[in-house]
Amino acid sequence: MDNGSGHPTESGAPTGVMEGAVAPQAAGSFHTLGLSAATLAAVDRAGYTTPTPVQAGLIPRALAGIDVLGQARTGTGKTAAFVLPILEKMMHPGRPGGPRAIVLVPTRELAVQVKDEFEKLAHGTKIHCVAVYGGKPIKGQIDKLAKHPAVVVGTPGRVLDHMSRGTLTFGAIEMVTLDEADRMLDIGFRPDIEKILRRCPDSRQTLLLSATVPPPVQKLATRYMRDPEIMDFSVNELAVETIEQRYFTVDPTRKFDLLERLLDREQPRQAIVFCRTKRGTDKIYEKLARRRSRSRDRGAAEEVACIHGDLSQSIRDRVMREFREGSVRILVATDVVGRGIDVSSVSHIVNYDIPEFCDDYVHRVGRTGRMGREGIAFTFVSPEEGPQLTRIEIRIERLLKRDEIEGFEAFDRRPKPAPVEHVPTGGFQRAAAEAAAGEAAPEAEEPKRPPASAGLGKGRGPKRHRRAL
Repeated sequence: MDNGSGHPTESGAPTGVMEGAVAPQAAGSFHTLGLSAATLAAVDRAGYTTPTPVQAGLIPRALAGIDVLGQARTGTGKTAAFVLPILEKMMHPGRPGGPRAIVLVPTRELAVQVKDEFEKLAHGTKIHCVAVYGGKPIKGQIDKLAKHPAVVVGTPGRVLDHMSRGTLTFGAIEMVTLDEADRMLDIGFRPDIEKILRRCPDSRQTLLLSATVPPPVQKLATRYMRDPEIMDFSVNELAVETIEQRYFTVDPTRKFDLLERLLDREQPRQAIVFCRTKRGTDKIYEKLARRRSRSRDRGAAEEVACIHGDLSQSIRDRVMREFREGSVRILVATDVVGRGIDVSSVSHIVNYDIPEFCDDYVHRVGRTGRMGREGIAFTFVSPEEGPQLTRIEIRIERLLKRDEIEGFEAFDRRPKPAPVEHVPTGGFQRAAAEAAAGEAAPEAEEPKRPPASAGLGKGRGPKRHRRAL
């Protein structure tokens, strides 16, 4: 989740930075943030040395009991930024009768990830955290909730299920955290979230974290938060310098061959290949595993895995565990689970299918370049998908670099219509050298980026395209 806001959209309107938001600066040490000695010991044990801007900005305000609406993508240390204040509060006596803190997240994978962070930072204390989410037998979760954990992390649907059964009560709740709020609203959790928030005490403290702050998120904050302090941690994050972004123009029938050649060229430490559909994810995974096992050694196929919403929870848990451990090197995934993938060793992202929405592109690319590490993202673009790429470039205020693999034919060498005219407009002009090179050797050239709008009349010959903002 993973884009900053306040950058122009196609219409030129800002995309969600709320008025009055501030962009905090990083502090030099966790010791300056107001954490207790016990919490600082947990931070040291976890290997955290210097707070990220999200941590430096959010932790002191959360410790002061202030409601905070923070705009931040994943990979910036935001999980620890809300986990540490919750643990700090849990070290002091509170109201009996149920969990004292609840964290709502959009996906099962993210619920597991947040729970793992709690367990890591609460090591050696008596603070317990339970994750509740669909796809797992509810009885086991009921048994764990009966042991009165201080913190519950869950997806809204399953939390609401426990609430209706009476196995989860909210009378003792002191802190509520909504993580990736925009994503939860995108996938239809708003009614569930509102039911949960209405059951929590009015005196609670609420932290809302979101990659973007569109009107539905603003409305949620206005209705259920008390004078929230707005903090923008996303400044300049859409064009993160540590993430290089490139694109290939390629015929749809040649995309898999391009993927194979690209993986052979790049030799990624770990890579995520994003597909648009569950069926497409399965298909690419099967072809990739089959071909890699033939072309390399028998163990190569085991380095590839896939994950999407139709898989059972036990399989998804196993795949994510193996990916985090590094035994899975290439993960083929859909956007649905993409936000639950927070693995710092991911070096490459491949958008096998260009995302339908600009923000999905930003979230995908945010899977690499974690915590300041370098990363690279590649996007495969067919001749019909030029407008989508143009919209992405406008959204991120950045031109993607065109890439090619030497000797690879991205298009069938059959008779083609006359070269497509490419007319850049506005501030998004391609380098003159690229255009000149294309005109000099039209036979070997891949088709130009197609139009944002184009007209086609009968009997008028080849279609001519114009890119437009």
